[in-house]
Amino acid sequence: MELDILTLAGALVACAMGGLLKGATGAGAPIIGVPVLAALVDVQFAVSVFVVPNLLTNFWQGWQTRKHLLPWPFVLLFSAGGGIGAVIGTYFLAGLPSEALLVIMSVVVLGYVLFRLLKPDWVLPYQTGVWLAGPAGLLGGTLQGAIGISAPASLSFLNALKLPRLSFIGTISIFFTVMSAFQFERLVEVGLLTGERFLVGLGATMAILAAMPLGAMLARKVARETFDRIILGLLVLISAKILAEVFLL
Repeated sequence: MELDILTLAGALVACAMGGLLKGATGAGAPIIGVPVLAALVDVQFAVSVFVVPNLLTNFWQGWQTRKHLLPWPFVLLFSAGGGIGAVIGTYFLAGLPSEALLVIMSVVVLGYVLFRLLKPDWVLPYQTGVWLAGPAGLLGGTLQGAIGISAPASLSFLNALKLPRLSFIGTISIFFTVMSAFQFERLVEVGLLTGERFLVGLGATMAILAAMPLGAMLARKVARETFDRIILGLLVLISAKILAEVFLL
C-alpha cells in the first residue's frame, strides 16, 4: 500500500476541497486535488488517482448539460486536441523525475494564479476561439497528461470566451471526459494506474461528488470574487509548500 490511514484521509480531504471548487464553478477539482495529492505522495500517484474522478464526474456533468454545449465543430476540435495532448503528456509523466514534475506543476499553477490576477476581464472573440480550439486543447491535454492540471490552458482559454455558465460547464466537461478517457488508457498501458490507485480514485470520486453540492451552495451565498480569492490563495500556499520541499529539504 502506498498510503497509510492518515495520508489516505488527507488525500480524500484534498479531493473534497476540489469537489467544492467544481460544485461552485463547474470545473477545477484537479487544481486543488492534484497538488495536494502530489505533496502527500508524488506526482505520478496524484495524476493516476485523479484520472478516475476526472472521467466519471465530468461524464456525468457533461450529460447533465448536454443541451447547452457550444457548436460541435468547436467541441470536437477542443476535445480532440485534449485527447491527443493527454497521450503526449502521459509519456512525460512516466519518463520525467518526480522532482522535475513537482517544479513544473508548481510553476504552472502559479502562472495560472498570476494570469487570473492580471487578466480577470480579458475577452476572446468566439470566431478566434474556434481557430484556437485545437491548439488550446492540445496544450491543455499535454499539461493534464504530464502534471494532472490542464486549467492554465483549458480553463483560461474557455473562460476568456465569457460563455454562459451552463455552456461553459457543458463544453469543459466534454473536453475533460474525452481527455481523461485517452489519459486513462495510457496510464494503464505504461503501468502507472494500478488496481490500488484505481480504488483510491473511486474513493476520490465519492469525496468530490459529496462536496459538489456544498460548493454549489457556497457559490450562491459567497461573492464569486471572494471565493476566487480564497481558492487562489490556497493554490499559492500549496505551490509554495511543494517548491520549498523540493529546493530546501
